[in-house]
Amino acid sequence: MATNALQRATSDVTEEDLQRMALEQKDLPSEFGGYKVGREGPLTNKMMADQGFPGSSAKRFQKIGRINGFMREFDSSSANADGTNFMAATVVHLFESADSVHTWMHDVFLHDFEENIGAKLDNEQELVAVERLEPEGFFDEAVALKALHNDDDKLVTVTIVDFRLGRLLGVAFVGTRGDHGRLDLARQLGMTLEKNMVRIALG
Repeated sequence: MATNALQRATSDVTEEDLQRMALEQKDLPSEFGGYKVGREGPLTNKMMADQGFPGSSAKRFQKIGRINGFMREFDSSSANADGTNFMAATVVHLFESADSVHTWMHDVFLHDFEENIGAKLDNEQELVAVERLEPEGFFDEAVALKALHNDDDKLVTVTIVDFRLGRLLGVAFVGTRGDHGRLDLARQLGMTLEKNMVRIALG
């Protein structure tokens, strides 16, 4: 568990801090050096529900204790060959408590992916398969998934790491063409994000 000092620090984090916590281009691993900012901005509960799996609702997320979040995504239009990483992103979510973060990780993140194999997402991608992964080296609890999607008859893999830091949830994910997990790279991205979150929370 997080130390008392870190718990207190994250209790003082505001929604405005989230944008500074999400990684910027200079923070990314070198292989993402030429990637440009794609989607960027706040992630309200309504936005999360609209972009989520069937049955998602802002009320459900709010009831769990999620307050808000911020995402910054980087992508490359030239990464089209099988095995190339076309996207890297980090998200920081603010919750009411550390317990809320734990509940989200298990009852929303892991549960919803595993329950929606075969479902069509709002972007018309089909979730083909989900595999749980074991990320190591984080300060507190961490979980991860490899999610395989069918995008217009082409396979795309998204490797996602979720980790808890007090009442904050950090998320790092990497998108790859074809059926290729990227746990080491997503973990590296996540650990850089974790350091940035700690720095700002304690700052």
